[in-house]
Amino acid sequence: MAQPRARVEVTETNVRIIRKRSKISGWGVYAAEPINKNKRIVRYGGEKISAAEADRREVKYQKKGQIWCFTLNRRWFRDGNVDGTTARFINHSCKGNCYSEVVGDIVWIRASKNIPKGDELSYDYNTEGEAGMRCRCHPECTNKI
Repeated sequence: MAQPRARVEVTETNVRIIRKRSKISGWGVYAAEPINKNKRIVRYGGEKISAAEADRREVKYQKKGQIWCFTLNRRWFRDGNVDGTTARFINHSCKGNCYSEVVGDIVWIRASKNIPKGDELSYDYNTEGEAGMRCRCHPECTNKI
């Protein structure tokens, strides 16, 4: 079966991004144009679920080495694996070039520095190693996500 081709997507904030294979892990998201520091890049979408449901789903996802549920607050999460946006493919990095911002029940991924065209987008998932998965942001990293 042929791999899907990388294609440019224009986000709701008019930023051009590309989803394609990543050197970090699986799929990744790349800047298709330079992105200025603090720019809202893309919304992390997905089904809004309770903390209890997120706990149930994360057990299943983590067995596959995946993290999809994003914390909105103590009661609510976004499951990017269900009706998610391209933001769900942005990989973790201990020293990423993006950060997340929660505004009400919307999660924005923003640039933490100027990002050149072609760079892979990444941010710190801030999971504190709860999933016990090895970080892959670079070969020497010994952190857990």
